[in-house]
Amino acid sequence: MSDQQSYEGGPYPGYDPYGQQRTPGDWAPAPGQPQHPNPYADPYGTQQAPAQQWQGPTWDTQNHAPVPVAEQPYQAPAREQVPEPEPAFGPATLAGNARVTDAQRARLEGRSPVIEPGIQPAALTAVLGALLAGAAPLGSYALVVPLVLLQAVTAAGWFRLNGMWPARQGIALAFLGGLVADAAVLAAGRAHAPAAILGPLGVWVLLALVLQLRSHASPDERMYGLMATVASSALAILATGFLGASAHAVTVGAAAVAVAVLARALPLPTPVSVVVSLLAAAGTGLAVGDLTGLGTAGAALGAGAAVCALIGHRVASYDYPSRFVHFTAGVALPLAAAAPAVWLLGRAFA
Repeated sequence: MSDQQSYEGGPYPGYDPYGQQRTPGDWAPAPGQPQHPNPYADPYGTQQAPAQQWQGPTWDTQNHAPVPVAEQPYQAPAREQVPEPEPAFGPATLAGNARVTDAQRARLEGRSPVIEPGIQPAALTAVLGALLAGAAPLGSYALVVPLVLLQAVTAAGWFRLNGMWPARQGIALAFLGGLVADAAVLAAGRAHAPAAILGPLGVWVLLALVLQLRSHASPDERMYGLMATVASSALAILATGFLGASAHAVTVGAAAVAVAVLARALPLPTPVSVVVSLLAAAGTGLAVGDLTGLGTAGAALGAGAAVCALIGHRVASYDYPSRFVHFTAGVALPLAAAAPAVWLLGRAFA
């Protein structure tokens, strides 16, 4: 065997160090020879080999095993129960939904938005009027007792009528104004009653202004509080007119108001009720006037006081007031509004 043949055959079959004209099939081992990996076969992976499938457990299969998800039957979401709109709200506007009050609903339905106090507040007004009429002949100091009660109920009722509750400072200020006016009339006498009443009225308007200037509320609320305080103080102070009027005028006027309010509370149509109320007041004034010496002038005084009382009664009935308003403003306003008329007509007919 020559060297070339020994070299070409070589100890390793298929060994060709120079790779001359060999094909991949030439590297196959001879039959019966063991297979050895070919370190030179396709070093750059130009020929694609089948991907290996790893069958054993690995870290991924142990720690990230797929979690079977049980299929749940589809259920439609429950429909949320949305409440229907409250008919107490009006239609949408640029400023929001405005709340419809009972009075506005009554107007839309063609009903009156006014609820009158009724028979029970009218009975309380009659009792308070009877106390004023009975205390007047006993003297000023006897008359001041039911008068103070009237002023207290007037101050509280006016603030509640305006929707301001609690308003302790305003109520206390208005009631204090009435007490100061009472003291001024008692000190100055009935002859100087106008000056004794108007003086505290002016001072209390100034005090109400100062009180609202010190408030930390918004400008609109301060203005609203100022008007309520001034009006309440004025009514409480003007009620002192009973103390400044003559005893006979107070007796006739208070009795006429008591009867007029009771007649107004009768279940009659409003126009009929007003006429019956004025006629009853005039008749009461005439009857009581004969007893006190006023004579027929008592009828005019009683009718005049009843007109003012009915105005106060109407104000207390404004725009669906509450039961508390009926038992405060509804009781006191008829008598408080009639006080100036009793004083003025008493001086005219005395």
